Amino acid sequence: MTDYRVAEAAELLGVSTDTVRRWIDAGRVPSSSTDGRTVIPGADLAALATSLVDEAEHDRTRAGAVSARNRMTGIVTRVVTDTVMAQVEMVCGPYRVVSLMSTEAAVELGLEPGVRAIASVKSTNVVVERPVR
Repeated sequence: MTDYRVAEAAELLGVSTDTVRRWIDAGRVPSSSTDGRTVIPGADLAALATSLVDEAEHDRTRAGAVSARNRMTGIVTRVVTDTVMAQVEMVCGPYRVVSLMSTEAAVELGLEPGVRAIASVKSTNVVVERPVR
């Protein structure tokens, strides 16, 4: 089983190390100490991450009947267009998301730097990797 140090857990969850420590102290996630380092079991961290999914945000960003389940709210940081295609860059939390769409769609959506937007991802080809330790 994989264990995560507090700093690693905080990075994965997008919160501060202090927040993770408070959750540990409050009993929201179990931990143990090994060689003076606090670690969280991977399965328990996954359960905590699942509980943190913001259902209100999920419902608020839903655009009617949509099959895409992976939605990220963010801000448009760059738009590059030509006569046919547009490249739209967004920052969604700690992630940079790049989308290629028709220039017509980008114009209709009013996409320009500073605009709040929702990136929806639906794909049957998602690559999952594990970092080298």
